[in-house]
Amino acid sequence: MLSKVRQQKGFTLIEVLVVVIIVAILAALAVPIYMRHVERSRSSEAQTAISAIRNTYNVRRQSYGSTQGFTIEDAMKETNLGESTIKNWKFEVTGNPPTKYIATSTDDFPGGADKQVWYDVKEAKFHGYGIDQFTNPDTEGVDTESE
Repeated sequence: MLSKVRQQKGFTLIEVLVVVIIVAILAALAVPIYMRHVERSRSSEAQTAISAIRNTYNVRRQSYGSTQGFTIEDAMKETNLGESTIKNWKFEVTGNPPTKYIATSTDDFPGGADKQVWYDVKEAKFHGYGIDQFTNPDTEGVDTESE
C-alpha cells in the first residue's frame, strides 16, 4: 500500500512555544530599561523647573544681597513655569541662601504622586526620581542606583 505524503503547512506547537519564550525573555529585559528611560524623561521636567527657580533665586541674591522674604511663589511667577509643570510638581526651597531645591510630584503627575527630585547646592547635583532612584515594578518600591 502506498501512503500519501502530506505536505506540512504552518508551524508546530513546539516552534510557536519557542518563539513565545524568546519574545517573553526579550520583553522581560527590555521593559525595565524602557521604564528607567521614561522615569528619566519625566524627571527632566522637574530638573528644568528647578534650574529656572534656582537661577531666579541667584539673580535675586545678586541683585539684593539676600533672598530673605523671597518666596517660592515669587520665584515661580518670575520663571513663568508652564501650566503642566505647575500641575505636575509642587516646589519648595530650603535655607537662606537656598541649600536645597525640591520638586514633589502631585496626583496629576503621570508617574504618580510623591516622587521627589531635588538639587543639592553643596554637591551641585540633582538627585531623586529618574536620576538615581527608580521605581521597582516587582516591589512597587524604590531602587537606588549609584553612579
